[in-house]
Amino acid sequence: MTTIAIDTLSRSGATDDAPLAASFARQPILNRDGMLCGYEIKVRAPELPLTPPAAAHETAPQARSSTNRETDDDADDALPGRAPTPAEHLARAIVHGLVQGDVRGALTGHPAYIDVSRDLLLDDAVLRLPAERFMLELPPSLEVDDALIARLVYLHSRRYRFVLDNVTKPTGTFAKLLPYAEVIKIDIALAPRGLLPKLTSVLKSAGKLLLAANLDAQADFETAHELGFDRFQGYYFARPQSSATRRVSAPRHALLNLLQLLAGDPSVAQLEAELKLNPVLVMHLMKLANSSGLAVGHKVTTLRDAINATGTDRIARWTQLLLYADGRKVALEDDPLLQLAATRARFMELAIERMPEAGRDEADAAFLTGVFSFVDAVFGGSLEKTLNILTLSRPIQAAILHREGTLGLLLSAVEALECGAWERVRELCERLRPLTLEDVAQLGLAAGAWAGVADRSAAGLERIED
Repeated sequence: MTTIAIDTLSRSGATDDAPLAASFARQPILNRDGMLCGYEIKVRAPELPLTPPAAAHETAPQARSSTNRETDDDADDALPGRAPTPAEHLARAIVHGLVQGDVRGALTGHPAYIDVSRDLLLDDAVLRLPAERFMLELPPSLEVDDALIARLVYLHSRRYRFVLDNVTKPTGTFAKLLPYAEVIKIDIALAPRGLLPKLTSVLKSAGKLLLAANLDAQADFETAHELGFDRFQGYYFARPQSSATRRVSAPRHALLNLLQLLAGDPSVAQLEAELKLNPVLVMHLMKLANSSGLAVGHKVTTLRDAINATGTDRIARWTQLLLYADGRKVALEDDPLLQLAATRARFMELAIERMPEAGRDEADAAFLTGVFSFVDAVFGGSLEKTLNILTLSRPIQAAILHREGTLGLLLSAVEALECGAWERVRELCERLRPLTLEDVAQLGLAAGAWAGVADRSAAGLERIED
């Protein structure tokens, strides 16, 4: 799970007037064709102030029907005459973070699945979330009563859509919420295997979309796929066992040859000959060379001109990213493995720049560490052997294989960030000072946003070089 987040205020810094700040982690959701179709957002709730807001003991948050609250920037203000309760304060902090531009950028145009509490559902702050961009996940622990059902009906009338989260078997809460849910998320690791076929059949017959959660193995994905699931969540697509069914964008030996050539100081003629063996790379390189910022005053029409306009450094970075591109796809922003590799590489590069005495060489090494950290998902076989073929330096190999050195610690941090393992991130930051958890989270957000545009134009690659 690639993580996105914004800064979290300390307990002492939170006030009634300034909203708390929440943190968020995103995990990709794929469709039956293996393409990105959304992200689940995991929320790290902000810490409430030590002294509760005034009137915190007053009435619990109630649903407030207002036809224009969702477009009102003051929707997270307290009702006249009283301060917000702690629960309202928390709900509004979550919404405030979700509607920020940085979070929207990191979603790269995909819809977001967000776990919601009863307090958030009953607070009109939720109306600030664009209904077309957010799916509201209803947890199995949700207290269901007439007030909540009435609220779901009202929100549904405003075109909000609901997901039943963490379903393992039918329960009373499941039965009460089922009529209002569009998507049913089933944890197939916890659901009784004997029950799955019947459960999925009944739900599909009822017109529900099925989402399989916690898929970390190819076998689990195949089971869910055969049962007719529509959406899939987990990192099975980034595991070596999935490489047998993945079609890469160019022959493996050609990609390795090009990367080896780029590791040296190739001539334009050598690059031209090697690139001609990779039609997909040629197509993207021509597009890149003709984009604003790299164009040389006229339209680039030959491969040689494209090489000269782009430069070997950018071509090398481009090749490293396209190594993960699935040959079936044209829209690279929808390719989950490429997006994961690009996000991790960019995070590593941004993070190392926060460390003392880090320069351009260290940033380049960090990018390579991130981009090649799961190259075995493409090539299969021994990760160590593939890294040797790529002639990566020993510090990079040690970081990838054994999580050694600063690069290894940063790689561990981004892996924890991808899983939303906040305490693990905090522990690692103790060894990565002056980097803090808030820094790591913010850089994850920036890296996710960058990955969504890095493969569309020169802008992303130019930002790498800045």
